[in-house]
Amino acid sequence: MVRTKEFDQDAVLLKGMRLFWEQGYEKTTMQELVSHMGVHKGSMYDTFGDKKSLYIKALKRYSERLEQSYKLRIAGLSTREAIRMLFERAIQPGEESPVGCFIVNTAVELAKHDSEVRDCVQQFWDYTEQLIFDLIIEGQQSGELSKTLNAEWLSQYFNNALIGLRVMVKTVTDRGKLSQIIEMNMSILK
Repeated sequence: MVRTKEFDQDAVLLKGMRLFWEQGYEKTTMQELVSHMGVHKGSMYDTFGDKKSLYIKALKRYSERLEQSYKLRIAGLSTREAIRMLFERAIQPGEESPVGCFIVNTAVELAKHDSEVRDCVQQFWDYTEQLIFDLIIEGQQSGELSKTLNAEWLSQYFNNALIGLRVMVKTVTDRGKLSQIIEMNMSILK
């Protein structure tokens, strides 16, 4: 007789994601994951696979959540407001979130050595760059932004600046300094 799973897979996955986000892949043991996620080891393997498979699933879930958050937060905003929101979101994580960005942490820790992880990171960065590109084009079409701006270069620049800000937020506690960095980046759109 097949047993049904007695736990919410998404809730358990989010617990695993948080532990990986806080500690990193290498430092997190399977025993810590089992304990933190509150599932039996056998159920964990049956549901999520090995540690790496669980990590990839957690990384993809994080990307999905961030993309959904971006879509909700930029709806109805002007181009400038939407791009600013992306920067503001980077320096003001949610109350329940560890400091920094899980994707940036992954890029630093694993992307150089694991092509599957690198692809997941790159997919999210491509998504963000395309989102910014689309916002710039929309701003140019509405007359909010000058059509002389190179949308491709500008979207690459803003994506890079956003990644850098996500790294800085891990060590810089001076919100004023981080806000000044945002203002400097936003000044390019004037």
